[in-house]
Amino acid sequence: MSAVTVTVSKDAKAALGKPVLRDEGARLGFRLTLPAQVLVLFISVFPLLMQFYISVTDWSPLSGLGWWNAWEMWNSFANYTDLAADARFWSALRRTAIVMVVCVPVEFLLGLALATLFADDFPGKRIFYSILLMPMMVVPAVAGYMFFMLFQSGGPLNDILSALSGSRVTIAWLSDPTLALIAVIIADIWQWTPLMFLILLAGLVGVPQDQIKAATLLGANPWQRFVTIVLPKMKTIIIIALAIRVIENFKIFDTLYIMTGGGPGVATETISVYIYKVTTQDLIWGYVAAIALAILVVLSIVAVFAMKRMARARLVPA
Repeated sequence: MSAVTVTVSKDAKAALGKPVLRDEGARLGFRLTLPAQVLVLFISVFPLLMQFYISVTDWSPLSGLGWWNAWEMWNSFANYTDLAADARFWSALRRTAIVMVVCVPVEFLLGLALATLFADDFPGKRIFYSILLMPMMVVPAVAGYMFFMLFQSGGPLNDILSALSGSRVTIAWLSDPTLALIAVIIADIWQWTPLMFLILLAGLVGVPQDQIKAATLLGANPWQRFVTIVLPKMKTIIIIALAIRVIENFKIFDTLYIMTGGGPGVATETISVYIYKVTTQDLIWGYVAAIALAILVVLSIVAVFAMKRMARARLVPA
């Protein structure tokens, strides 16, 4: 009887000791990672606080004051009120939204179609796969120069149209406000559809094949299998892909600036180009900080919304 009592007491001690060891391990891990956490916090929080500090002043590099004395040029949040009344800012934001609304759905649909095609084996798949990913590997500035040359009045595109129509075509693509924006959209779709394709292909490959086979045996056609099994299983991947491209479209700059410089006039001036011009030409750094902080808030809201949708996608059974 005593032997049984001793055995039970040992098991109880071992069971009680496990949480203690787990807590000690957690505390040790926290102490070991604390320096890295403090460093990361400083790297992310300090620039944000600096940006807010500068955004409530009229400070600029030409003011003759160091940034630490920017408080002497305090403007009582005037930059934010000016931002709300800045027609050029809202126009740039509207053009950015137009590019985003057109590019993201087109890139998603093309990427999904290509991912569906490449999910199956076919001759030359590896070669076509490599060719398809090439645009994504091109430096955006180089891509901008490529499309700048392509859309010239005497460029290859007009030559192709001339050959097809039988008459000389000299469309000034980058000199027309509407056509210039279309050219920028085409360049963005060409370069970033491969990224959407790559993300969606990774999600498509991860769909359980046993469910697809079971649906096939039950008589489901390819479209029914795709809608009822494949898409629900890819909800999280789709949200990630869309969120990445929405955020990246807000930051479109390199390709666009090389192609049009925001012109003609301000016809293709997106929010990134506008911020660049105000920073380098007008040197109103306090106002630029206010713009950047407002955009950061908008993108943060998009990111939070995407994460919430991802959480719901995990909780809701497919």
